[in-house]
Amino acid sequence: MAEHIIVVGAGPAGMMAAGRAAENGADVLLIERNARPGRKLLITGTGRCNVTNACTLLNDLMDYIPSNGRFLYSAFSKMMPYDVMDFFENLGVALKIERGNRVFPESDKAMDIVDAMDSFCKKNHVRRIEERVVALKLEDGKVAGVKCESGNVYNADAVIVATGGKSYPLTGSTGDGYTLAKQAGHEIVEPKPSLVPLETAEDWVRCAQGLALKNVRLTVMDMEKYSEIYTDFGEMLFTHFGVSGPIILSASAHLPQITPGRYQLWIDLKPGLTAEQLDARILRDFAEMPNKALANALVKLLPKSLIPVIVRLSGIPSDLRVNQITRDDRQALGALIKELPLTVTKKRPIEEAIITSGGVRVSQVNPKTMESKLVEGLFFAGEVLDVDAYTGGFNLQIAFSTGNLAGISAASK
Repeated sequence: MAEHIIVVGAGPAGMMAAGRAAENGADVLLIERNARPGRKLLITGTGRCNVTNACTLLNDLMDYIPSNGRFLYSAFSKMMPYDVMDFFENLGVALKIERGNRVFPESDKAMDIVDAMDSFCKKNHVRRIEERVVALKLEDGKVAGVKCESGNVYNADAVIVATGGKSYPLTGSTGDGYTLAKQAGHEIVEPKPSLVPLETAEDWVRCAQGLALKNVRLTVMDMEKYSEIYTDFGEMLFTHFGVSGPIILSASAHLPQITPGRYQLWIDLKPGLTAEQLDARILRDFAEMPNKALANALVKLLPKSLIPVIVRLSGIPSDLRVNQITRDDRQALGALIKELPLTVTKKRPIEEAIITSGGVRVSQVNPKTMESKLVEGLFFAGEVLDVDAYTGGFNLQIAFSTGNLAGISAASK
């Protein structure tokens, strides 16, 4: 048994690993470069913390893991979403399930999740210190501890690296784990942004900057093949550079190679209406105000900041009275509302991504234990690994499951 274990990083994977290892009898030191644990957890789910997804079947869960899902079979088998839910409810955090099986704390406060994880570690006598780990201490093909920026060296029988990726560097995710892994001989799959806002070619997005839309349908089209590659329903946000929000972040994970003009986003502003129903609705609004200019006749149908955009894109003069608008123009207007196009130019920088795609090559890690195949006693957990998922609580599920397996495995060595 590894009596002394060091866990590097006090995020969701690190705190789970530390608590589990200590629960299984190990003396655990948790080293975190920030003064407080779980800084990235505090901003997940827009501060509400989407802790997992209430997915009951392992095969269903795997459908949401586009990168190296098979590597996670053992980790998920040891800790499924319902296990995560039981874990937090046993720590006193009431949970709720929302649309898409997303699981949140009933309080809508991410701090409740961070406090629960912190309490779990303290209850199991995990010691935590504020240091930045800069190197592994390696002896004869085994890990023997870590070296810190301060010059301090801490010895251990096993080390679990759970430092996160490179997204949101202000929370401490600056890629330190990749440096440690490389030192141990591990290959790093190039880190790239995943679940990230998208920049668009159209300049009109600035006019709608700050506008949040709910209950819209998004379709992502590959215009080179003229095929639909992704569709979603929910919330999005217009920004000065393009678009963001939950359905946009999810869509970004489906765009591996962005080339000029290849991908278009089609936004259905009225997904609850068919084209015929929308046309009837427009006719009804026009009938109520026949002498109004087009821009003024759309106030009941569209958000204020989108009206000039839709009018401009329709090609209909904004001051034209609605009783002068032809049937063809009206139907073209409806078609635009049902299929508002945006052309993707690129993803935003990795620093703005929720999740990093890439990381420690999983073929060099034992999926049944999370231990390195190259260095004995070295384990990995969470986002530092080359695994990532779509939005909806799946990435935190990966963190908890891999942290759980790494902690138990390290303690049993």
